[in-house]
Amino acid sequence: MAVAAAEACVACGAAEVRPWRSVRTFDTRSERPVYALRRCARCGTATTEARGAAEAGRLHRGGAYARPRPAVDRALEPLRRLGDRTLLASLGEVGPGATVLELGSGDGRLLELLRARGCVVRGVEPFAEPLADEAVTRARLEDAELETESADLVVLWHVLEHLDDPAAAVARAAGALRPGGRLVVSVLSLDSLQARIGGERWFHLDVPRHAVHFTRPGLVALLGRCGLDVVRVGGLVVDQNLLGMTQTLLNRLTGERNVAFRALKGDRAGVPRRDLLLSALAAAPAALGGTLAEAAAVLSGRPGSLVVHAVRREA
Repeated sequence: MAVAAAEACVACGAAEVRPWRSVRTFDTRSERPVYALRRCARCGTATTEARGAAEAGRLHRGGAYARPRPAVDRALEPLRRLGDRTLLASLGEVGPGATVLELGSGDGRLLELLRARGCVVRGVEPFAEPLADEAVTRARLEDAELETESADLVVLWHVLEHLDDPAAAVARAAGALRPGGRLVVSVLSLDSLQARIGGERWFHLDVPRHAVHFTRPGLVALLGRCGLDVVRVGGLVVDQNLLGMTQTLLNRLTGERNVAFRALKGDRAGVPRRDLLLSALAAAPAALGGTLAEAAAVLSGRPGSLVVHAVRREA
């Protein structure tokens, strides 16, 4: 019997992708309760199998991506502002007049911050509200028309993990850079300390919304394959990292996953009272322990997120 050819890794391109593990979704709107993951033996990057395009799009509205209730939203604003400051710091030097293109601009929060600094901003967002911001094009990254060599900085902030073909997005982003321009990419890290602690219960192992689960070697290899040279790698993404570590620690205590996060979003369907009580009682200790653990993770080179700066390779 002939042996089927191994699948090529979406990150490093090696034909060494093999079945890895099955992960249960926590979103009751998913088409199936469990999704299989395959992992590359060379770079460690994993992919979610059999997720439908329509399903993935639907799950980006509501549920885990819904706005919290107003009172909770106000309480979370200080954490968002802290996240804003660290995000801007992560981008490095971006002076007034710089042209910034954000692919996957979400609610436009980063664009507003950069506009206030005097930058010329543009965004692409498939789920943008119509007419919300004339600088934002409502389109899939695969379909948006990007002007060649038009941007001083292109940002892909927690976007690549949602795409079935991240190489296509990175190649298009690289083409939009002016000579000397930078690409800044941030993704969640599968070789992080919190991923190791959580295993199948890692908060950010969010199937089927996350199509690709990157490692540092995988992301660096992907950028290299797309004609980019990595110049810096960091991992200080305060909001994503602290939330990920804290909720992962709580997941080790509860039967259901991500109970505290779901409660903040008003999604308690199928969550036992015991899990809600445990999460409420353990939230403060988990937040403190999570902060200390993530600080140690950053210092040891295993943060919950990666932030990579790259420049386009000269022809």
